Amino acid sequence: MMLRRVFAGTVAAAALLAACSDSDEGTTATDPTAASADTGAPSDTGVDDTGAPGTTPPATSDTAPVASDARSSQLLLATGAWPTDWSNTTIDLAELAVGLPSADPRDGIPPLYSPTFESTAAGAEWLAPQDPGALVVIDGDARFFPLAIMTRHEIANAELAGVPVALTYCPLCNTALAFDRRLDGEEIRLGVSGLLRNSDLVMWDHRTTSLWQQITGEGIVGEHAGRQLTRLPTAIVGYGEFVEAHPDGQVLSRDTGFGIDYGANPYTGYSSLPAPFPGFAESPTDTRFPALERVVGVTIGDTDKAYAFSSLESMPAINDVVADTPVAVLWGGVTADALDQRSISDSRQIGTAIAFLATLDGQVLTFSQQGDSVFTDAETGSTWTLLGRAVDGPLAGRQLELAPHRNEFWFAFNAFFPDADVWE
Repeated sequence: MMLRRVFAGTVAAAALLAACSDSDEGTTATDPTAASADTGAPSDTGVDDTGAPGTTPPATSDTAPVASDARSSQLLLATGAWPTDWSNTTIDLAELAVGLPSADPRDGIPPLYSPTFESTAAGAEWLAPQDPGALVVIDGDARFFPLAIMTRHEIANAELAGVPVALTYCPLCNTALAFDRRLDGEEIRLGVSGLLRNSDLVMWDHRTTSLWQQITGEGIVGEHAGRQLTRLPTAIVGYGEFVEAHPDGQVLSRDTGFGIDYGANPYTGYSSLPAPFPGFAESPTDTRFPALERVVGVTIGDTDKAYAFSSLESMPAINDVVADTPVAVLWGGVTADALDQRSISDSRQIGTAIAFLATLDGQVLTFSQQGDSVFTDAETGSTWTLLGRAVDGPLAGRQLELAPHRNEFWFAFNAFFPDADVWE
């Protein structure tokens, strides 16, 4: 049993390391020898008082301090150089796993700190209509973050409409979330800590080295433990859907300086596994859905609810109420699975699932599917696209507001929201 767990942890770490490899040769979720340690990330991952990467040397087995907190020996060796206040935490530190085997794993998967963007026409030169990405719109500034890039970097610190934004993606949980990077009136930068909790990305901020849980946006360890980052509306959509809705939008450029083949999936076959990597997470005890089935996880206030993709396939428009708030969850399209085949463009099509607030101008709308990715509301008879824009009828030109939601795997939803309702 111990040998299997060690092997599983090695396999998972290999997949993570492969995410930042600059090789064009494939790696798979079951090949622990295929990872590359050449990440292109800065080697000086300490922190100075400006929030920029500094020159603090990483801890080694000879220099790591004696544990004065609840860190495991493995965690202590990986984080010995960090100035994090480990005594201030909202979680049991035993829940933290070291995802990248390194004396200091911070930014071993290198985030993008100064990303550039390009036109939709330039993006079409390498992105197929079914290629998945995270959509973020702020005050009319629409951006598309291809998951082909985000699987390799996991965090992009950008600016949209004057707002400092961190677009984050955890491939092991399939969670794409955007956060406002302003905290107490100051802008922070978020990096990849190299740690995981329930297989989910744990982020670190360059100002205080506090740790942040990606799936919730909560500070979990350090000075900011218990704080909450402000979420920004985000959805995973296909590139063709983005271009149709936002032809003048911008696309995260693959010109990142890392020389990575961004069309290739470093987690080949991961989404078809029967369970998450056991070294980082356990299979859910709730077996209503397969562990790696995707669900739309809606969060409104303190209430969470899941809608399985398999349910949406049979009912592409679900009208529901979450925390006294009417919502509509719509499904359709041809969006590809970013974590399936080696070539993301050639991966199986899983569709697009998006949750919207169903109230417009004080009127609750009830949606039904009228064709592939076409919907109508019963109240006005208006016709709507999958991305929530009315294109015909009395409400033509109006846009539904995204409900706070994610497209995570079932095991991740169940781990972080074990008491949540599930639509059945």
